[in-house]
Amino acid sequence: MKKVAILSLALTVCLCFASGAFHWLTSTDVYGAQFHRVDKDAIKKQVDDIVVAIDGGKTAMDFEKAANNKPYFVFIMEEGGKLLVHPKLAGKSLKKKQEPVYNECIKATAEGLWVNYVWKMVKKHTYVRRTKSGLIVGSGYSEKQLHQ
Repeated sequence: MKKVAILSLALTVCLCFASGAFHWLTSTDVYGAQFHRVDKDAIKKQVDDIVVAIDGGKTAMDFEKAANNKPYFVFIMEEGGKLLVHPKLAGKSLKKKQEPVYNECIKATAEGLWVNYVWKMVKKHTYVRRTKSGLIVGSGYSEKQLHQ
């Protein structure tokens, strides 16, 4: 009888795995927090497309709506730190508001690169790239987004 019970239990577990009932096991950490895949290629493409458009004659303000893109918003900043496009800080100086973040973003190159910083106690990863005129276009994700 014990063998039948163990065999039944093993078969049930196998069927659950096969049906995907335990899918959460492969997308959570040991504490049960779910992870979401970040599409770094989409982030990079979004920034690259805006840089190409600005280099081709568009203005930063042509991308004002990109500040509300979900899940990866865009920001556009002057070299001195003034945010031209941002969901909440447009018109303000990133250099004055959060100089360590500004110092990371200012590392942007014409080819683009990823920078890391902490914003409001959350680690962020941002792809930044410079336009020919020196504007910095960026977008990224936070560690918090990985667990939502």
